[in-house]
Amino acid sequence: MRAEIIAVGSELVSGQSLDTNSQWLSRALGAMGIPVHFHTSLGDDLAENVQVFRIAAGRADVVITSGGLGPTQDDLTREALAAVAGVGLVEDPASLEAIRAMFARRNRVMSERNRVQALFPEGAEPLPNAIGTAPGIGMKVGGCLFFCLPGVPNEMKRMFDEQVAPRLRSSGLATRSIVHRKINMFGKGESEIEAEALDLTARGRVPEVGITASEATISFRIAAEADTEDEANRLIEPTVALIRERFGDLIVGEGAEDVVDALVRELKRTGRSIATAESCTGGLVARLITSVPGVSPHYPGGLVTYSAEAKSNLLDVPEALLKAHTAVSPEVAAEMARRVRERFRTDLGLSVTGIAGPDTDSPDHPVGLVYLGLSTPEETRTRKIELGPEQPRDVIQRRAAKQAINWARLTLRHFEDRPGFD
Repeated sequence: MRAEIIAVGSELVSGQSLDTNSQWLSRALGAMGIPVHFHTSLGDDLAENVQVFRIAAGRADVVITSGGLGPTQDDLTREALAAVAGVGLVEDPASLEAIRAMFARRNRVMSERNRVQALFPEGAEPLPNAIGTAPGIGMKVGGCLFFCLPGVPNEMKRMFDEQVAPRLRSSGLATRSIVHRKINMFGKGESEIEAEALDLTARGRVPEVGITASEATISFRIAAEADTEDEANRLIEPTVALIRERFGDLIVGEGAEDVVDALVRELKRTGRSIATAESCTGGLVARLITSVPGVSPHYPGGLVTYSAEAKSNLLDVPEALLKAHTAVSPEVAAEMARRVRERFRTDLGLSVTGIAGPDTDSPDHPVGLVYLGLSTPEETRTRKIELGPEQPRDVIQRRAAKQAINWARLTLRHFEDRPGFD
């Protein structure tokens, strides 16, 4: 069983719009036990559409397209499908009446051009659209089953759930369930983690485990297939438990969770609070923390002290300290963390100061040099991290922010009733 998803629209291949439909459809098909082997995106060109549809019909059992069903001249899906099937287009009276009724409910007059949306390849099945004007198309071409859906995401999703999924089940194609779990880690590199997980990522292992990296967060992606969703989940669970046992403190969450979600979880668990003082990250640490719902009782605020004057005026960092050690130093990072903790009366104070680039003020301060500070009422510590002069400015800022957040997370994870650091 192989499925292919085709996203149609010049706005997709030009980069003007992001194709989220294919991602959603892959997950929906996967949950039904239909694995997706191909994603194809293409523009609004009839010859190219025909070519791509023909290739898909030859290599997939199920093809789902999104887009190209509107009333304009660049909406070519119905014509391309008819060409591949070797048939003409015919008007479906019921679909035309449904389109007229949709316009009437919206107190609008249907344009004559909208009649084209009631045209279907001969032998195709119209798929009703409950919330839009573009009906979908269901059609078998050779041994391949095509479902052509609107490009508007809410229309596409509803049509899949109401029209496509039941047909896939009744056809006998959706007989298995595929379940995915994603375990996220932070604190080691991809190669380091993979070296400790060669048995997990071995080819042919059941369940299958892959490893990916995104912005220094490393993820295990686990996939299991079984007759039912419950059976697939039971197949996955021992692998999840093994990963959790083996990688412990590195794990920050599942699914879309990242290191900042784990920090907020620890703040809530311990009942502690944190304040932030930032220089080179320009408020990114604060933005990440405040992006997590429910953090307000634990995060009263932070300060962006980008210049030396701001560090002195807003945080009371002594000018003598700044002159003696410069703003990019462990001494200043420590003072920033301590002062912001005292100002906001929190349990932890977290600071970041460094050189994000692309230029530097001194040979002693290479681009990517960052100092972190973390302060409790009992002590203040610093860390030096070197993120590399070859990294772009935004990468340095984001990785510095995530490293700072992770240090605070690990400290709170082992905080309990003592003020000790990780």
